[in-house]
Amino acid sequence: MTAPPHRAAAFYDAGTGTGGVRDWITLLHPPYTVWHLSYVAIGAAVAGHLVLWRLGGTLLAFFLAVGIGAHALDELHGRPLNTGISSRGLVAAAVLSIGAAMVAGLVYGGLRLLPFVAVGGLFAVGYNLEILGGVLHNDLGFALTWGAFPVLVGAYAQHWTLPAPVFVAAVAALLISLGQRSLSTAARTLRRKAARVSVTITWKDGSQRQLGRADLLAPLERALRVFAWALGALAVALVLAR
Repeated sequence: MTAPPHRAAAFYDAGTGTGGVRDWITLLHPPYTVWHLSYVAIGAAVAGHLVLWRLGGTLLAFFLAVGIGAHALDELHGRPLNTGISSRGLVAAAVLSIGAAMVAGLVYGGLRLLPFVAVGGLFAVGYNLEILGGVLHNDLGFALTWGAFPVLVGAYAQHWTLPAPVFVAAVAALLISLGQRSLSTAARTLRRKAARVSVTITWKDGSQRQLGRADLLAPLERALRVFAWALGALAVALVLAR
């Protein structure tokens, strides 16, 4: 008996469900990883004089903790992407990547960065494994964890200060992340949970149009795709301007 074909769990899902390289690439959630790493760069850029090697180190730490570690825990908790990556592989990826990010942060910043390192570790584990009853796993928790927090850390890691523009940028990231959450939640529901969707629109002239699952999903995912790359472009522009 052959296994059912792998059903894409997201617009960027290139996986096969067999645990191969394409599953690992999908696990990174490439557009969303770019999106949230952009907040790190934006925070660094608005903090004042930009030190590129510090920004590079902060981006690498967030890529390890979020791009790999947090996403590995998310897949471990409920298998939303339906990858074929083993649970042991996901645990190893999460422990090694989050651990490496935390160690790097402490080596670089010591006690000055310790509060951010501790909070970041709590966010990565607590949000994706929904510990304490999923207290972080909601719209506001998402916006704080993956929106405002990267901006603050990206800025603080530059010169150990948080000037006023950084807080404005953090609020902007929080609000954008709330919008992202609204779009992505609706898209995930249609793509992963809906078996069949049929909507009838009746226009004022009496004509009608039938919309299916793909019709409703397309504008949501198109907006998410465009916003992800737009945030990335904005981050690059701000860094270059410095």
